[in-house]
Amino acid sequence: MNEVLLSTEVLIYLLSETLIILLEFFALFFTIDIIKNWDFTSTKPKQYRLEKKSYLVMLIIFFALVVKIALIPYFAYVIDNLSNIIPGAMCAAGVINANDYGIKLLALKIFIVFFNSIWIIINSEDLRQKDYPYIKTKLYFFIFVFLITLIEYILDILYFTNISLDELVLCCTVIFGTQGNSTLPFGLDTSKLIILFYLFYLLTLMANISKQSFLSFIVNILFLYISYLSVVEFFGTYIYELPTHKCPFCMLQKEYYYIGYVLWTTLFLGVFYAISSFVLKSLIKKELDYTYKYSIIFNTIFVSICTLYVFIYYLKNGVFL
Repeated sequence: MNEVLLSTEVLIYLLSETLIILLEFFALFFTIDIIKNWDFTSTKPKQYRLEKKSYLVMLIIFFALVVKIALIPYFAYVIDNLSNIIPGAMCAAGVINANDYGIKLLALKIFIVFFNSIWIIINSEDLRQKDYPYIKTKLYFFIFVFLITLIEYILDILYFTNISLDELVLCCTVIFGTQGNSTLPFGLDTSKLIILFYLFYLLTLMANISKQSFLSFIVNILFLYISYLSVVEFFGTYIYELPTHKCPFCMLQKEYYYIGYVLWTTLFLGVFYAISSFVLKSLIKKELDYTYKYSIIFNTIFVSICTLYVFIYYLKNGVFL
């Protein structure tokens, strides 16, 4: 048996994922019946039974999707903890690159969190109405979520069963480069990148304040990409207080007070709410004003944390890195 699978954290994680996929499969069985036979205007006993069944199904789906979202930070903890036993790994960066499945799995997990959160919002809006106008929309959407979750579950198994403890993996310094080895695309340097970072933040504010859903969607996608590069290339070095340390994973460790969890979560939430305003408008033909407000709040928290680390370092040392 692969020694990685003997890790307590990995066993707990895989067991949790297995329970979630079983719950979703159970819900899927009833979902198909509800989609085929649902007619809210009907007064037949079968419709009444479907309504009672739907309460249970929605509760199961809601529970499974919420737990699935909560497992993301635990997954980050698990792979970071595995760096203690995998040769060459200094943090989660080396572990996630230990085989060909890691990066694909991580990307898919981020998309699943987004889709799960969209479903939760649609469900909330549906339950607010007396005639459940979005019930078929959210059930079709759940089927899509289940299918990609099943793919992710298979990738989970493939990823953890193919981590070798006999081969060296790359450390984060090699993967993300150093001060003299910039990995920035499009010929950008650090100064131009930081200008773009604050510029796109201001653009997200304007798009959200004006409630332009499509513009907010586009600008926040770009802001997500620019923010990732900015943290790796610039702001992260102030968290580590070391100009040659450029890693998006090490900041998840206790030496840095787990600030990475706060940083990446606020960025995700800020971008998610901006994107969701456009997606929800497309799916349920309804604009939710609070999504713009939450996007502004979380994006601002993210930018403030990044800026504060630079400001504090300058106050303490009188110089920039």
